Amino acid sequence: MQQLGGSALMIGPQEIGLGKRESIPDVARSLSCFVQGIMARVFDHAHVAELAAYATVPVINGLSDGHHPCQAMADMLTIYERFGRLEGVRVVYVGDGNNVARSLAQAAASFGTHFAIAAPSRYGLSEDDLTQVAEIAERTGGSVEAYEDPYAAVKNADVVYTDTWVSMGQEAETEERVAVLRPYQVNDDLVRAAGKNAVIMHCLPAHRGYEITDSAADSQQSVIFQQAENRLHVQKAILVTLMG
Repeated sequence: MQQLGGSALMIGPQEIGLGKRESIPDVARSLSCFVQGIMARVFDHAHVAELAAYATVPVINGLSDGHHPCQAMADMLTIYERFGRLEGVRVVYVGDGNNVARSLAQAAASFGTHFAIAAPSRYGLSEDDLTQVAEIAERTGGSVEAYEDPYAAVKNADVVYTDTWVSMGQEAETEERVAVLRPYQVNDDLVRAAGKNAVIMHCLPAHRGYEITDSAADSQQSVIFQQAENRLHVQKAILVTLMG
């Protein structure tokens, strides 16, 4: 907002008490009197949807337990910069089928990209998620696949993407998740299976030694920090589109 010539207010969870200290409809209507846009990072996706339903200004999902669309748009820009196209590129997400994976799948399908996820069955995307993505892909020429074997999934990949195995609010499951997801680590062996032309992506912060190794994150094939920079550019584009 500052780079675009505006200003921003940061209201933390202790200050606003979303849905506790004040109802979500009242927060939405009150903020709409003061600002020209709202970006909300929440746990429960229903909360950002309710904000949008009652606000009279644009509401941006900065992150929820269900979706992370702003990240997915930065990912699409990064892939486009690398390959000069999105149609026909094969993106393979390896690891926990979380909010990042869900939004990445939806964005990939929307741009005619081929998306695959490699995850243990208990941590993969749901059948409903895969069906929704497949319906989008059918209209654009993209596709969606689900694997349990990460090595089979990354064959002929253009992009190998991963994220943390333990998202916010899942800390109590850390030991169990690490044990189940260890075979899905993005490391030198998995990258070799993908091929020398595949790029490595991670939305950060990275838990090095868990979902990704130092050698993979810092390799010549990694575009992690280009991806990080693109979050800035894409978020500005979203703000201009919604409020310009």
